[in-house]
Amino acid sequence: MTSSDSAQQPAAEQAPAPAKDPWDLPDVSGLVVGVLGGTGPQGKGLAYRLARAGQKVIIGSRAAERAQAAAAELGHGVEGADNAECARRSDIVIVAVPWDGHGKTLESLRAELAGKLVVDCVNPLGFDKKGAYALKPAEGSAAEQAAALLPDSRVTAAFHHLSAVLLQDPEIEEIDTDVMVLGEVRADVEIVQALAGRIAGMRGVFAGRLRNAHQVESLVANLISVNRRYKAHAGLRVTDV
Repeated sequence: MTSSDSAQQPAAEQAPAPAKDPWDLPDVSGLVVGVLGGTGPQGKGLAYRLARAGQKVIIGSRAAERAQAAAAELGHGVEGADNAECARRSDIVIVAVPWDGHGKTLESLRAELAGKLVVDCVNPLGFDKKGAYALKPAEGSAAEQAAALLPDSRVTAAFHHLSAVLLQDPEIEEIDTDVMVLGEVRADVEIVQALAGRIAGMRGVFAGRLRNAHQVESLVANLISVNRRYKAHAGLRVTDV
């Protein structure tokens, strides 16, 4: 074979890289987690569970004094601050504010949340004599509203289906549930999955892009109906993954 013939031979095909294990998640133990709405039941419960797992947590409120009082009650090194300071000092910011204050709160913190990984867990719900029902924001979901209001942040959605009662109960060692995590960037989703996995008994499961957040948020209305009928604190488990 001449040198010219050899040059025309195709290069040896390289074996494809092995697929990444979807459960190979990053170490998030050193990240500071802020919880906006950290004095409400859901935010307070998440703050308690993460701090109990060893995460550094700052809870935010419109009034710093209120946040500091709630932090002192939680213990485990939790700190309290006003919402702006909470956002500035945190690597990951969980949004757990009431739906009716969601848009205004995020709009006011756009600068502080720039560059941050934001985790929206707000469920737009209405209530009447028939019970809870889902609301659909103009943007499609609370998470999509957050993404629209925070163009310089990395917005994900997670922690929608958790019982605040169970989260706050110190006698309960494990929270038996999966957390559906949505987002546009896989690396950001994996950080949130790993954060969920810090809580004993909990697992974060990738559940699609933010355009699928509405049905995840809406499912809370169904869980409220389940809980009322069966006097329970129901969560979710995803099978076969």
